[in-house]
Amino acid sequence: MFHLLTLPFRIVFGLFFGLLALPFALLLLPFAVVGVVLFLPFLLLRFVIKAAVGLVVLPIVLLVAAVVVAALFLAAALAVIVPLSPFLLIGLLIWAFTRNSQAAIVARG
Repeated sequence: MFHLLTLPFRIVFGLFFGLLALPFALLLLPFAVVGVVLFLPFLLLRFVIKAAVGLVVLPIVLLVAAVVVAALFLAAALAVIVPLSPFLLIGLLIWAFTRNSQAAIVARG
């Protein structure tokens, strides 16, 4: 709330001191251009190093991400299958006992 109350004062003082500092900023502009030109090789070197590190690290990150996603899918599948496993076991036992029963052999012909 305090920021909203002081907003007009901050706008006025910001414009006043910005206009006051404008001539000095215009005088220092050539030095800023020279500074950028001097630091340009270092900026390019930084980009090259970041790109090289990115190309080395990216496959590792993708591999780790794939392993994490696979582990999450496995955990989700186990979270569904494990509680249902008693029912699956009962169904398997019923199928195994009735598969070779006399009624099943007669029904198959």
